[in-house]
Amino acid sequence: MELNTIIQCSKTVMDNIADPNITFDKNGVCNYYYEYFQKEQFYVKKGEEGTIFFQKKINEIKQSGRNKPYDCILGLSGGVDSSYLALIAKREGLRPLIVHFDNGWNSELAVKNIENIVSNLGFDLYTYVINWEEFRDLQMSYLKASVIDIEALTDHAIVATLYKLAAQHKIKYFLSGYNIVTEAILPSAWVYNKQDSENIIDIHKKFGSIPLKTFPLLTMAKKRYYSLINKVESVTLLNYINYNKNDVKEKLKSELNWIDYGGKHYESVWTRFYQGYILPEKFKVDKRKAHLSTLICSGQITKEDALQELKQPIYEAEQLTIDKEFVLKKLEISENEFQKIMNLPEVSHNSFRTESKSYYEKYPILSPFKNIFSIVKPSK
Repeated sequence: MELNTIIQCSKTVMDNIADPNITFDKNGVCNYYYEYFQKEQFYVKKGEEGTIFFQKKINEIKQSGRNKPYDCILGLSGGVDSSYLALIAKREGLRPLIVHFDNGWNSELAVKNIENIVSNLGFDLYTYVINWEEFRDLQMSYLKASVIDIEALTDHAIVATLYKLAAQHKIKYFLSGYNIVTEAILPSAWVYNKQDSENIIDIHKKFGSIPLKTFPLLTMAKKRYYSLINKVESVTLLNYINYNKNDVKEKLKSELNWIDYGGKHYESVWTRFYQGYILPEKFKVDKRKAHLSTLICSGQITKEDALQELKQPIYEAEQLTIDKEFVLKKLEISENEFQKIMNLPEVSHNSFRTESKSYYEKYPILSPFKNIFSIVKPSK
């Protein structure tokens, strides 16, 4: 077999393009297929078991919030998962503090969806607006560093903000949008540890140009504080119900006047450009493969459906032109400078300083933060 032979999983649409860690058995089935069902068995609760566990968590959350303004906290992007969580919270009589993280890249549609959700459900909304000059400098640092997970910046800041607000309001429960049936599959080579503040600091130190004074960093010291003082539990309610993406979209449209973005996490202009152009062009990564493969495993689509979807352009040409012009202008970078960045070879995040694993061994109480992004995932 030639080294450059493209191999696709016989069950999913995962392949060996830009994924050095994928493996196949003698029947051509990839490791992600088997890992999906392991995760489903461990995390997803179905039928009566799911109903009982779901209600148990709802009751615990309500009890924890007695005599407090809020009983839980929910990060809202306006995407499918977080929007449906807000609807569930209202239906179950929860009192969440809704938090929206504005990193300067919201689409007009995202803003409208968030307004509709909050006004229809009657929840309090806290919007954290990032310091744009700092965030632009960070994003440019990551582009110049040529690392793959530029989205780690937003994801890290969202989690840090949620923890800070939870501590301020003495909230003990996060409502997390993480769910197995639509998100379980994602190659580790395509992302990096979202909670590693040391990696962020070092990349910015090497490529940034202004000091970080306000960017929300979840440092080791803060993790120790939150672990010792404000022990928060993340509740993945979507894993305890029958969660079908298409059905949920229809509910959101009819009950909250929600409008579909047309792509996973495309409520952000930057995410649309990053996933639709930077990842496939620079890193040869098409994240649709992971999203569609997860839906195949959960029985929401067929492999044939997924293959047809992958035949469609990852980015409509007209929209790409509009977005690219907008992104380059907002980042204050020329077409020539951007192309030079796109031509740089990929650099591993591990080429920069990282949080030491030994630190977690020294402070076992911090062990939940090892996988903080999957535990307290921003709800998109």
